[in-house]
Amino acid sequence: MGETMSKRLKLHLGGEAEMEERAFPNPFPDYEAALSAAGLAAGAAEETGRACPLPTTEDPGLPFHPNGKIVPNFTKRIQSKIKDLLQQMEEGLKTADPHDCSAYTGWTGIALLYLQLYRVTGDQTYLLRSLDYVKRTLRNLSGRRVTFLCGDAGPLAVGAVIYHKLKSECESQECITKLLQMHRTIVCQESELPDELLYGRAGYLYALLYVNTEIGPGTVGETAIKEVVAAIIESGKTLSREERKTERCPLLYQWHRKQYVGAAHGMAGIYYMLMQPEAKVDQETLTEMVKPSIDYVRHKKFRSGNYPSSLSNETDRLVHWCHGAPGVIHMLLQAYQVFKEEKYLKEAMECSDVIWQRGLLRKGYGICHGTSGNGYSFLTLYHLTQDKKYLYRACKVRSPPSLQPRNFKNRVQKHNSSSLFESTPPNLWLSLFLLARPCPWPSVPLCLRASNIKGTLKNTSSGVILLGQNYCTMYKHYLCVCLFVCLFV
Repeated sequence: MGETMSKRLKLHLGGEAEMEERAFPNPFPDYEAALSAAGLAAGAAEETGRACPLPTTEDPGLPFHPNGKIVPNFTKRIQSKIKDLLQQMEEGLKTADPHDCSAYTGWTGIALLYLQLYRVTGDQTYLLRSLDYVKRTLRNLSGRRVTFLCGDAGPLAVGAVIYHKLKSECESQECITKLLQMHRTIVCQESELPDELLYGRAGYLYALLYVNTEIGPGTVGETAIKEVVAAIIESGKTLSREERKTERCPLLYQWHRKQYVGAAHGMAGIYYMLMQPEAKVDQETLTEMVKPSIDYVRHKKFRSGNYPSSLSNETDRLVHWCHGAPGVIHMLLQAYQVFKEEKYLKEAMECSDVIWQRGLLRKGYGICHGTSGNGYSFLTLYHLTQDKKYLYRACKVRSPPSLQPRNFKNRVQKHNSSSLFESTPPNLWLSLFLLARPCPWPSVPLCLRASNIKGTLKNTSSGVILLGQNYCTMYKHYLCVCLFVCLFV
């Protein structure tokens, strides 16, 4: 499918020129073609009595063995580059914005990267580096926003976790206390706070669940979580009544008076959070309110398999985590796990086909609207289905540009941000998640369910790729390289 677009997609896209403007044509053969080529090579070797050579980085076929293990030559080639890259990235830190504390674009995202490196390597140095960065954020809380990704809840939640891992329980509890002080504002229905993930109640809920997952159940009391969930549900019911959609969509949400569909601002992200087991939404609410609302969104799907950015938008253009199939797919996969109905898995696979064809975005490598965010869909499907097609797709989408088609790295659009969600660090973040099975909370790729992965990267040289504002375009291709170093050890 990578080489030849399906007739179905061609028929329903807004035009090949429009697609070319937003994404590179996928030059890779899909898994079946690559598998066939590898099989032919193996068969030829068997007929001549020669040993079939292992795949290498020059091999356009499979990047892993039949058991799913990544080929060692690929790992070794990229590992050799890490030491120099670390030095260059540390230089880039010198120009980073000292006042941006968010997880989305600021220092909390950097702290999270170091925390994840500590998690997979067991190297205490990374945990101490994470502490340095989170201390910086805690001194500069804005007091304006309340979510994990874009507000004070992120630094406070991450700070609580880091202090806990360092056994500084007083400091950890202080962060949790400050986090819970936002609670009254969150649950107040009279406030103008939205419900979405980036700036709203679902984003605050994420912070509470993150703390409980990382520190332990009950760290944030069940009552506090249930009150936030109740506020989200009541808000959705209210808008549904106002729009006269109670029967079709019992939980309806909007942001800036627009009913968005995707993961960042829309219903996919909110429904996804409500379906998390840790949110403890009762089965009746899930069945009678969340499920029909998900089905309402499903029926807005374009014939291409993609989804609109909002309910009122009829243009099939965006294939991003924030808007389109790469965000909706996680809602569908979570619905499949909760409700056990094959239709959700089937439509998630259709989303994956869209992302494979249209997901090599010219905007770059970020999570929110870049190829890293799109790559999570393949990884999530692989962990759920164990179908190696999706591991193959994840590997190809995230291949270092030096190993991708020539000039890819020179043709992406540039961001002016050292950002976990919009710039280059997502490549390393995605690589670290490929070590953690099952894939943790992929629709918002932050580590909420990491377990039993400490020490996975023993005796490796790996580091966090953090860019100053003036360095990010220079290092985009290095980050893709570092992605696979951590990934395949």
